[in-house]
Amino acid sequence: MPRPMVARRIPDPLTRWTTAAIVTVAIVFGAAWLFPPNLARLHDRSRVVFGRHFHPIATFEDRRGEWKLPTTEAEVDPLLPRMLIASEDRHFYLDPGVNPFSILRATVQMLAAGHVVSGASTLTMQVARLLHPAPRTLKVKIGEAFHAIALNEHDGKAEILGMWLSLAPFGGNIVGVEAASRAWFGHSPATLSPAEAALLVALCRRPAALDPAVHPRAALTARNRILLEAASLGVISRAALIHAEATPVPRRRHRFLTLSPQITDHLPDRARTTIDGALDTAIARFARGQLRRLAPTESLAIIVADAKTRAIRAIYAGDWTDPRRAGFLDLTRTIRSPGSALKPFLYGLAFADGLARPSTLLTDLPRDFGGYAPDDYTGAFKGDVTAATALRRSLNLPAVALMRRFGPAKFAAHLASAGAPLALPRGVAPTLPLALGGAGITMRRLVALYAALATDGTVEPLHLIAGQRRNRRRLISPAIARSITGILTRPFPGGGPAGIAWKTGTSAGNRDNWAIGYDRRYVAGVWIGEPDGGALPNQSALAALPVLADVFGFLKPAPLPMRRAHPPVTLVSAARPKLALLFPPPKAILPVGPPVHLRAMGGDRPLNFMIDDRLLPSIPALRSADWQPPGPGFYHLTILDAKGDAITRTLRVGNPRLTRPATAPASAAAG
Repeated sequence: MPRPMVARRIPDPLTRWTTAAIVTVAIVFGAAWLFPPNLARLHDRSRVVFGRHFHPIATFEDRRGEWKLPTTEAEVDPLLPRMLIASEDRHFYLDPGVNPFSILRATVQMLAAGHVVSGASTLTMQVARLLHPAPRTLKVKIGEAFHAIALNEHDGKAEILGMWLSLAPFGGNIVGVEAASRAWFGHSPATLSPAEAALLVALCRRPAALDPAVHPRAALTARNRILLEAASLGVISRAALIHAEATPVPRRRHRFLTLSPQITDHLPDRARTTIDGALDTAIARFARGQLRRLAPTESLAIIVADAKTRAIRAIYAGDWTDPRRAGFLDLTRTIRSPGSALKPFLYGLAFADGLARPSTLLTDLPRDFGGYAPDDYTGAFKGDVTAATALRRSLNLPAVALMRRFGPAKFAAHLASAGAPLALPRGVAPTLPLALGGAGITMRRLVALYAALATDGTVEPLHLIAGQRRNRRRLISPAIARSITGILTRPFPGGGPAGIAWKTGTSAGNRDNWAIGYDRRYVAGVWIGEPDGGALPNQSALAALPVLADVFGFLKPAPLPMRRAHPPVTLVSAARPKLALLFPPPKAILPVGPPVHLRAMGGDRPLNFMIDDRLLPSIPALRSADWQPPGPGFYHLTILDAKGDAITRTLRVGNPRLTRPATAPASAAAG
């Protein structure tokens, strides 16, 4: 018996298309979930270093040479996202990454006109294009739509908006809203005016054609069009529109801030330093002004640190832009001679050891310490003075005598155990010249030592990274630190903030000029010199001191108490004593063989030493010269100072049977 015929229902075309569309959408969304977007380009960013208040103090280009600073929606003024969404993608928070109605509209318009009339990209599709830049083809557009759906599947709208804010192009090598706002307006996008927000929205559409520095009129027209659209949609008020339209567009880009580049150039991304951005900027601007007064090869370094925490608040390590000044070096880390800047610690340790007190009398007279015969800078000697006066006036002879009693090796060991070792040539033991800076130390360590005087006598290395503290080591007691502070606290020569304890230092040959000072809150140091160690013939020994006084003018006052009135210090040297020969003494018979160290006092430097009209080599900043007698006999010494004053002496070397001096040369007699 034949089976009955069953009628089969054939689906109509609409049903088949609907089913196919549903399956296709399911496949696309399933694939989008299985294949998350590649966010590698988002992670390639500029390196940023922050100051103590979490503000950027240095920004560096990324490996592509772009200024690209990641930004989240929460970090920008709310006006910008509202204006952007109103202008670019009003259905941003509703669409699944693509807007099928916009795609359909754009397709119909293109077919009718024969060319592209309007775009169909959502903000999410724009992010996909920014993450995977490629030539604009149909295949690429389809890929962008897929990546946009994947983004929407794996990330929220806030994250997608943050990606756009971080990756949107704004012309040249400016990428992202943060970089664009800093480049065009000089501030972060956390606060934007309607005119600024509208310009950013317009600029990202055609960065090259709307560059305000090149095409200001086109940029103004495009910005005002965005403003009108925002006003019509209620994003901004009518009053805000009128004010914004009257605002001119910026005509130049701001430079990205890079403070203390010798230091921040080597710090990792997102490092937070202890630097106060505003203070560091002011100190750097001041230092550049000071450099204009120096010779082209002379440089300057400045450190300001918190005396209690030892955190560096401002640091100028040299002129980064000038190779003649070796600006690529961090001059706060180079080893230099401190000159007399170590004397306060010698006196402090001597006080602690019972070798002297502030009232102890010390002798300031010419003296030879076993072949070492130092001089005072002024060339004059004070006779008997108290230890306090000797330190305050930075007299050399009392300091060397005190160093001999205390012991150079012991002095160096105390500084090393406190965390401030002195640099000496390999194999060379500490000797008496340590009292006058006969060793090396970095500016950071020297300022750290003075921070001990400013507080409780303990030494801790200065630090630049927030939270990077180290153990403190005691050098002297708090009472002795207060005693040294009382000696060093006096007015600045030529005026300046009151209540500052300060000390200068000048290395042998006038190669380094130092001034270090402190009050109850800050410790600061200034160094002037040639990076290659050359002498500074045009600088006085107190060249750094006025700079230090000006540096304290930038700081919030925290004066130290003035315990008693001190005689004013002047930058003008007192009247020079007459030119005189200190060594050898009159009627001395010099031995044959070893060189003779000729020393003078008084007169105006540089001094010229001549033996029988033969000029001896000497250092202009010193009043001494070395002479090697060619043999026994009588020799005529002439010393001539910078003003033309001269003295002539007869020197006798060996062989006492020679009793008659040779005839004096005509030039010596004339002197």
